[in-house]
Amino acid sequence: LHLLSRRQRQMCIRDSPQAKEHAMTKKLDTQLLYLGTVPCGIVKNPEVPPIYPSTAYIIDDMDDYDFASSGGRYFYSRTANPNRDGLSQAISYLEQGDATIICSSGMAAIATVLLGLLESGSHILMSQRIYGETIELANTLLKKFKIQISYADFSNLSNVEELIQPNTRILYTEIISNPLTQVVDINNLTKLAKKYDILTVIDSTFTTPFLIQPLTHGADIVIHSLTKYFGGHSDITGGSITASAGIIDALLPQYLLLGCCLDPYSAWLILRSIKTMGMRVRKQNENASALAQALNNNPHVKAVYHPSLADHPQHVLASKLLKDGYGAILSFRITDSREKVNGFMHQLKLAKYLGTLGGIRTTYTHPATAFRKKFSPKALMEMGLHEGLIRVSVGAEDIDDLIDDFSQALEICNS
Repeated sequence: LHLLSRRQRQMCIRDSPQAKEHAMTKKLDTQLLYLGTVPCGIVKNPEVPPIYPSTAYIIDDMDDYDFASSGGRYFYSRTANPNRDGLSQAISYLEQGDATIICSSGMAAIATVLLGLLESGSHILMSQRIYGETIELANTLLKKFKIQISYADFSNLSNVEELIQPNTRILYTEIISNPLTQVVDINNLTKLAKKYDILTVIDSTFTTPFLIQPLTHGADIVIHSLTKYFGGHSDITGGSITASAGIIDALLPQYLLLGCCLDPYSAWLILRSIKTMGMRVRKQNENASALAQALNNNPHVKAVYHPSLADHPQHVLASKLLKDGYGAILSFRITDSREKVNGFMHQLKLAKYLGTLGGIRTTYTHPATAFRKKFSPKALMEMGLHEGLIRVSVGAEDIDDLIDDFSQALEICNS
């Protein structure tokens, strides 16, 4: 069509079946509802997949409805959408799973898994070092359904085994904890779960499939907040659940009834972002290891938490489990002074305080402040959330610029 003259294109549009069909009416409002909705030329093999925002697809007749509603083709966007399916295919490949459900957020993915697989009277054993809102979901929503919840130190598998009960259905953890970066021995954890016929659910948001693919290590379900590294630009919210075909089939009814499907445009954006994810994440992981070493050598820093460091308690384990780096999240501690910490933040030129992570630019947060209203000062101390602790999501800047930025900001500790 692009080879046709402007006049030929105009004639093509004028003479299209759609235009002829509606030529019978001269009512402007009616024509505007129908004209221009079907391409008049040949649309073949676009380099970039189109976005399918339509909430529904036209049905030919009752037989066609029966075919569509049984999964034969797309007919309602909440049920299925081409953009979500394309993203699902990519994530299933990255995680080496049979199928993936695409959700509207990481929390939607977590809620779908827990509400879909647990029932009243069952028990879930969760790591005590997981995303704070996952704990809130468990302590509020799950308890309303009389689901029993226990927490364990998942870096100590003896502690985990001691807390397994006859009605335990799920072991739930992240591989690298937030914010102190403890590493879970997923290989032995999944062996323990299989010993008791329990499902292992892994939130692998921090690690991404470029560091580890939990399903290949024996896990049953892997969850991601696609908002973080998959999106990578702090402009998309989404979540995913990857597992065997059987588990996904069991979760689909709850997923559809909860209505937590991702919109087509966000799915399209995340699939686009995945195309550069390997480059971004590898650079971020590399930068995090270099920044961790630089901070470890800085006299103003009391402690650095990153699995790349030789003195990290799970450095050897992380080296065996993870590929292409140790993750792009690190934490470090300076003096426990609110004034000094605020002064450090004010001195930073590149890194910004942001309530999320995984973006291509370096950001940081203050864990104690994030949880100050939810936990007592004593509880914060017991969790290791000291006033001087800062968590950094390392981006893809030139590493020399990052090290210089943090080094100059730390000079505030001299004053």
